[in-house]
This record gives sequence, structure tokens and C-alpha cells, in this order.
Amino acid sequence: PPPPPPPAAAAAVAAPGARPVNVLMIGTGEYTTGYVHGQAADSDKGAGVVALTMFDLRRRGKTQRLGMVGTNGSKFPGIREHMQRCIGDVYGGMDLSLETWPADGVREPEAYLRAIEAFEPGDAVTIFTPDDTHFDIAMACINRGLHVLVTKPAVKTLAQHQQLYEAAKAKGVLVAVEVHKRWDPVYVDARDRAKGLGGFSYLYAYMSQPKHQ
Repeated sequence: PPPPPPPAAAAAVAAPGARPVNVLMIGTGEYTTGYVHGQAADSDKGAGVVALTMFDLRRRGKTQRLGMVGTNGSKFPGIREHMQRCIGDVYGGMDLSLETWPADGVREPEAYLRAIEAFEPGDAVTIFTPDDTHFDIAMACINRGLHVLVTKPAVKTLAQHQQLYEAAKAKGVLVAVEVHKRWDPVYVDARDRAKGLGGFSYLYAYMSQPKHQ
């Protein structure tokens, strides 16, 4: 039988001609900004990943209003300078404007609660924060009616995972887990090659990266 039609939330996000998505980025660390301990991360993510992607999507007309929230507003002047140096001065046509929480110089561990209230149901959030904070943040976003992309692991327990699932279903929002390696070309190539290898009983895989990462 044909697959069931997508839920209203999925249809709204995927609808042709839909308005660009407003996105709140929760977390200001390496994956979002590439800024760690007052400087560019000493890794392959020195320019960040999430914010860079959102700025590029805005350049392409896919995102519109962007926000970023952390816990320590004194980091934001350095983050802005870092993004200008690593993104604005490198890529043409990038609008790096965004709203930030908490205010510069202010520490506020739960600033995300105020930030999500500044966005409307149907907007989206990315959550790249310490693992043990994912559940509370994601649940607050779901209850606000926001679509959620949370990095792995989504939560720490099966019970929390089930609670997120039920809450997302009740609110009609999308919740997805970001498992970024699935998009890396070398992993995609390995997956595609494995499909043609037939049955096998032993697999050895090795991932190499600097120890400090």
C-alpha cells in the first residue's frame, strides 16, 4: 500500500513556496561556532558547522531570522569577531546578523527559556549542548511548538526518549537526531560499497583523528 501522507508538521516544512525558516541555535561551542576557549577550535571545525550552515541557508533563501543562545553572554563579542574572521571575510554574501541570548556580559544558565519564547510555533531549533541538558531543552522547545534537531545522543535514557516522542507527536512537531557522520563522503562511499558485497560475517572499521579532538 502507498505510504501514509506526512503529518501536518512535515507537510508545512516541506511545502513548496513555504516561507524561509526562522532558526534558534542553542549552544555556542565548537560545532555551532568553532569558537573554543577564546579562539578558533584546533580541529577541522575551526569555522564551526551549524552557524556556518544557517548563514549559507539564509544566503540561499532557506532560513531567515537567526538566533543563538548560550549561558555566558561574555563570550559573544569574541564569537562575533571569530565568525566575521572565519566566515564573513572568507565567504561572499554572508549575512552574519543574529540575535543572541543572554545579553553580552551576562551569565544566565537557562537563557534558552527566554530565547525560545522569542520564536514562534513552526520555527526550528538546533541543540548542540552537553548531553545531560538535551532532554530539558528539547522538551521546552517541543512544548513551544518548535521543530527540533538535537545532536546525538538525543537523551540519556529510553524513558526520556519515549517522553520526547510522545510530546512531539502530541504537538505535531518534527524532532530529529543529528548523526553527522552519515553525511561524510567517506562514510557514504563505504555504505554504498557495502551494499554490493553480499553477506559477510566480519567487519573491521577504523576511524582516525587527532587525540585532542
